[in-house]
Amino acid sequence: MLLGLMATLCGTMAYSQSHNIKNDDFWDTENGKPIYSQGGGIFKFKDPATNEEKYYWYGVRYDQAERYRKDPSVTFNRGNTFNSVTCYSSTDFVNWKSEGDALTRAESRKNGGARGWPWMGRLGVAYIEDAEKYVMIIQYGAGILFAVADQPTGPFEWHQRKDMTDTIGTPNTGDQTVFTDEETGKSYLVYSYGKGRNKIYISEIGLKGDKIDLLDCTQVYRGAGREGNCMFKYKGKYYLAASLLYGWDSSYPYYLVADDIRGPYRPENNMKRLKGAEDDYAHVTQTGFFFTIKGTKQDTVVYCGDRWAAFAGNGLGYNQWCPLSFDGEEPYFNSLSSWNLNAETGKWSVADNNNWVKNASFEADRKAMPSANKPRQERLLGWETIVIKGTEISLNRDSPMLNYENSTEDRQRVIGERSLNISDKVDFTRRVQQEIASSPYVQFENGVYTLTAKVKNSAGFEKLELYAKSAGNKYSTEISGENSEWKTIRVDGIQVSDNKVTVGFLADGKADSFCRVDDVALVLAD
Repeated sequence: MLLGLMATLCGTMAYSQSHNIKNDDFWDTENGKPIYSQGGGIFKFKDPATNEEKYYWYGVRYDQAERYRKDPSVTFNRGNTFNSVTCYSSTDFVNWKSEGDALTRAESRKNGGARGWPWMGRLGVAYIEDAEKYVMIIQYGAGILFAVADQPTGPFEWHQRKDMTDTIGTPNTGDQTVFTDEETGKSYLVYSYGKGRNKIYISEIGLKGDKIDLLDCTQVYRGAGREGNCMFKYKGKYYLAASLLYGWDSSYPYYLVADDIRGPYRPENNMKRLKGAEDDYAHVTQTGFFFTIKGTKQDTVVYCGDRWAAFAGNGLGYNQWCPLSFDGEEPYFNSLSSWNLNAETGKWSVADNNNWVKNASFEADRKAMPSANKPRQERLLGWETIVIKGTEISLNRDSPMLNYENSTEDRQRVIGERSLNISDKVDFTRRVQQEIASSPYVQFENGVYTLTAKVKNSAGFEKLELYAKSAGNKYSTEISGENSEWKTIRVDGIQVSDNKVTVGFLADGKADSFCRVDDVALVLAD
């Protein structure tokens, strides 16, 4: 009996444990195979073999995503070739098993499919009880495709292609996801107007005659254009979320909240910016989808952001997942590179290997900065530039550039298209720094930290250093001589006190000398 009790306890402990979610990297399945899943969603269904609930994650596998993962030094500015919709399953939301392709390219092109290589993406899956079928709804060129299956893993087969003109006035949706209300069991398509994306709609998904279709249409938003339309529910409130219109690039996430899924949403037609995401555009992502973990101790909403890195060149990893916190009905984004989640209890914590630097690889800034056009911006997100001597940073043409466009050769050594640029046409002294401190919901712990960065610099500096300052103490490393190739530098033994530290670079250089910086990290020492 004792042995049986011990076995039960050990089994419970093994299931009820935290698992690590590591952003800013490409993800693998539990047996080490690459995960390719973009523009999709996670849903809970019963495993037909065991009748136990599992998480099922669906998303698109693009040919370019495979190529970028093998060589992230090349951005694919043209083409987004649909390979398949993949399916992965999990019992803990972190370790995923491949269930193969849920929808194949060949199946998507049946029944007189669109010519050429139509855009396919932004999808979700729902179980329609009246039809005893699983339905996948995915954007398909100038329309949306419904595919059905008998099991959550598929195979999904062509059901119908729908032109949305009679419903919203355009044949296509702007962006879309599927949301299932676990309390009612009903599923909805959340989508935007096909041109300008300035209107957002919600339609229940169900059986209409002998077809699974959209049963109705309710407009819930009209205002500035928004993409990445998605939804979650928390403590009885419905949250409608979206990003700015920036193509493949990252942007601020926005939201509205309502007591009923069909609204009214507040503030009316005026989306609020999600706090906590302002220093790195929601960890360099667009809104993808959300999932609410209903734990035994707390509910945790996970923001599942899409980083379209193969098409934007803005870092590593296609999936960036971060937990939300709440002050009443106001959500807060916790930008973390590494955190632990216990899917049974719903509790989460910051991992010891979290990189506390925001916009650490300078990829949130989507173009040359400063910029006089969308976005109008005179700084790098998360960073402060202090000109002690030299030309002030401005929108004028003679302003120094704050970032540098990495070459293909650079990107074989550092991450992404952009790096920090410290230079001027006249003699200059400049600091570029970032203050790191606790947020309202995440404690930045005191302790010993290590600061690292990659640098590449010319000659011509009187002083060039990497530093950290905390509680009146300074820790630094001099960067000596010319470094024509990227070099990793580090500062060890940084004692953080008062839960605050400033990390940065000091450059005192001659005219036209330069220092480029990338991949900055501040991590708790071992």
